[in-house]
Amino acid sequence: MDIGVISVRYARALIKAALGMKLEDQVYQEMQTLFKSYIDVPELRFTIDNPMLSKDKKEALLITALGKEPTELSKKFIALVLKEDRESTLQFMAASYITLYRKQKNIIRGKLITATAVDASTEDKMRKMVEQKTKGTVEFKTEVNPELIGGFILEYDTYRMDASVKTKLNNILTQLKK
Repeated sequence: MDIGVISVRYARALIKAALGMKLEDQVYQEMQTLFKSYIDVPELRFTIDNPMLSKDKKEALLITALGKEPTELSKKFIALVLKEDRESTLQFMAASYITLYRKQKNIIRGKLITATAVDASTEDKMRKMVEQKTKGTVEFKTEVNPELIGGFILEYDTYRMDASVKTKLNNILTQLKK
């Protein structure tokens, strides 16, 4: 069976259970923490995939990777995944849950890249602008990239607005070369 199909099925079951228990927001935070743990600690995947490590130790490790105080639902989910020998796809299950949750709650991811750090009010204005255009909630990240020289790059959904000085200078250079 395909990893994507398996992970989506488990994620759908988890989100359905979380909605029924009104825990979808906490489980969302836990799945984000778990997914980030897999990214930040690459050894986690190798450890969880190790057949020599007992299920109890894997469970303890995964519960720790969920965050400080995981919900009982998430603990039971981890136990089920281990019981069914699906721990190798757990990272994909977490990613699928995050995707399903965002789709259900109409959450769009956005990114603002600037040459220098922006204040909270500027970031808030950009977030509100994106929320008005998308009619949804925006999870916003800001990033500083001094190579832009000035201006900004705004990305959300499939949209990208590049108003950086670097791009404008490159466009002028391209025109002069013609």
